[in-house]
Amino acid sequence: MMFNRFKLLTGLALAIGLAAGATTAQEMAFFRIGTGGTAGTYYPIGGLIANAISNPPGSRPCEEGGSCGVPGLVATAVASNGSVGNINAIMGGSLESGFSQADVATWAQTGTGLWEDQPPADKLRMIANLYPESLHLVARADAGIESVADLKGKRVSLDEPGSGTLVDARIVLEAFGLSESDITPEFLKPDQAADRMRDGAMDAFFFVGGYPAGAIAELASQHKVKLIPIVGEGADKIRAQYSFFATDTVPAGTYEGQATDVQTLSVGAQWVTSADQPEELIYNITKALWNDNTRKMFDAGHAKGKLIRAENATAGVGIPFHPGAEKYYKEIGALK
Repeated sequence: MMFNRFKLLTGLALAIGLAAGATTAQEMAFFRIGTGGTAGTYYPIGGLIANAISNPPGSRPCEEGGSCGVPGLVATAVASNGSVGNINAIMGGSLESGFSQADVATWAQTGTGLWEDQPPADKLRMIANLYPESLHLVARADAGIESVADLKGKRVSLDEPGSGTLVDARIVLEAFGLSESDITPEFLKPDQAADRMRDGAMDAFFFVGGYPAGAIAELASQHKVKLIPIVGEGADKIRAQYSFFATDTVPAGTYEGQATDVQTLSVGAQWVTSADQPEELIYNITKALWNDNTRKMFDAGHAKGKLIRAENATAGVGIPFHPGAEKYYKEIGALK
């Protein structure tokens, strides 16, 4: 009896030792992705990417039908204020990576535009260009708004401080001859702005993100709203001044009650990190981002996921690539 108990204890000790050895052999690492508000597009896309690149210790290997992420990595999507907030958090070390609009990333890294009066985020580095983000201007159907110029005298949310939307909303207003003093500005997340619109306390709000955006889709299913086109001389002026803006179309039927295509502008959604992140880690993350298993997750997970493609990963990039990402893109011929 005593001998059997000794054998049992020895077996348990051996099992614990083996488990500890396995844990040591594959150490766990955490990698946060700053996204945006939960009602926008960044957050669900961040969740998809976090799942794709994660492969916690003890997971089934990729070749056996398990995760094809980075061995030992646990990635998480973190809700945030958006582009500006994400870049500040990356530079401050409280996030390993995050999403940013192409314009905000370029300004931050070069210390120009929006970042002119601040120290440049000179360690900001690119992992991948992801997909185009459409500039949405959503108005109550009965607010008498047919164009950007009609925002004069209206109650308009420009999104919250720290968001890329706020930056772009101000650019749009200026290009169309308006300023914040011409409107009654509010600074709310899109879901909060949508709630105010339901209550009749908001006439319009801006949101930059991939369509369909959750907050707008939910609002359109319950109330009559319209997407306002951002076209004409004002849009031409924006594209001439800022090369990272492109013409874009939100297709008819994207949102309930949207009977026609709506012309607008877009900027690239980009995944950025710090130059201080290890080269091998970012190389493995980039490789996991573009494997076949991730492709299936993108195609099934979100409408914008279908547009996240390796052939576009290096397009519209105004800042240096992280050496780990650069190594991968050179291997597949996407960079020379």
